Amino acid sequence: MPSIPGPTTEGSKTWSSEHLFGDDNNSSETWKKIHTHLNSNEFRSAITTAFELPPGDNFTYHATASVNLGQVDAAIHAGRANGLHAWYVKSAPASVSTSTSTSDSLPEDGGNKKQQEETDRESSTIPGFPSLRIAGYPPTNDIQAYISIFDPTKSAANSLKSLSANAKKGSLRATVAEYLSSKRYLDPSIVVPKLKVPASSPKSSGGGQQNPALDFWAYSCLALEYAGPNADTALVPASHHMLPVYMHHFGCVVPSYEALQIIKNLSTSISTSRSNNNNNNSNNSSSSNISNSVLDMGSGNGYWTLMLRKLGVDAVAVDSGQSRWRTTWIPDTVVADGVQYLRRRSGCPDVAVLLLVYPIVGGEFTRKVIEAYAGSVIVVAGTQNGNGYTGFRDMMIDEYMAREKPDWEKVASVPLPSFAGKDDALFAFRRKKRDDVDKSIK
Repeated sequence: MPSIPGPTTEGSKTWSSEHLFGDDNNSSETWKKIHTHLNSNEFRSAITTAFELPPGDNFTYHATASVNLGQVDAAIHAGRANGLHAWYVKSAPASVSTSTSTSDSLPEDGGNKKQQEETDRESSTIPGFPSLRIAGYPPTNDIQAYISIFDPTKSAANSLKSLSANAKKGSLRATVAEYLSSKRYLDPSIVVPKLKVPASSPKSSGGGQQNPALDFWAYSCLALEYAGPNADTALVPASHHMLPVYMHHFGCVVPSYEALQIIKNLSTSISTSRSNNNNNNSNNSSSSNISNSVLDMGSGNGYWTLMLRKLGVDAVAVDSGQSRWRTTWIPDTVVADGVQYLRRRSGCPDVAVLLLVYPIVGGEFTRKVIEAYAGSVIVVAGTQNGNGYTGFRDMMIDEYMAREKPDWEKVASVPLPSFAGKDDALFAFRRKKRDDVDKSIK
């Protein structure tokens, strides 16, 4: 197995994670520069500042596409051209003209309505995808309302209600709010505390929670005109040039404050329950040498592991090392095949939470890992629509668990900050008690 060095950024001789997470003046100045660049739509400069890269950096980011920072900047400044912002689409019926436009497409400050409608007619189709038409573009206020769902100083559930309550009937915002609300579920036993903001002003847009990925994600929503997924997001045919850069530096999906707190809550509750059981049964012995509360299986560049550790969660990162990441965030990733890692440790029964972030579809990896795990909680961060991008090609993770694993119950399904054209969520499943399993079978 290859080694995974870290923390490091390929192409930088000086970068470390403290460059973005530190509490000193240097880190504060770095964030001021980053936000200045992002507010000026200077994505390339923001990335080179954040990761201490040379101005002429020409690294090729291989992921959903192969791009360098110069090409990404060009795509950003191209705006809606060639369907680059076609995140809201509908199937185009043969009997209906694809020139239909929506009020969301109109400029917020008025303008020449007739001219705008003509422009929309010309740009309502997506090059290379004649069966789809663009349904519109959300106004900035609606994009900001979507971003606010993931503000750690606010209740995510209440922010989602606000997204719905203040949406115009028939707007894209209304479809997003309806869709996300229909998908959201959080077991009453899981309580997410509000983040207490220190008196000093925070460095990042996380409202006091240092989460660099969230800052860059929020910028991407505004730059690419994305106000969240709706029921038709699975139809979106392509992503944006920006995505490979995000994946290389931050991983496949952004961990929200709510998601991290749910994982922490579940790991703590399971550990407490196990401790109580051990106290009641002095003969109870462990069959595993692993005592860490969270096992981040397929941890990639370690960003989720790092964020959990910053919340005081004891987490171990395990990854095969087959994927290449430009940035890695932790120094101690265990390089191993995930399924074999579990099997050699009797399924790791003493691990409170098995975490799978964007598990691959190929090789039945997700099914094999779930089968091998002997612990009490499984958490999956991945797609929540039928695009087959994570976990299983023909079903979503909650569908699989409901069909194939009746001895598990879903305790959480909450939206994650989704990149433009994506629809991601955090799912959590808890193993049922034996009596509950018997009742469900009857």
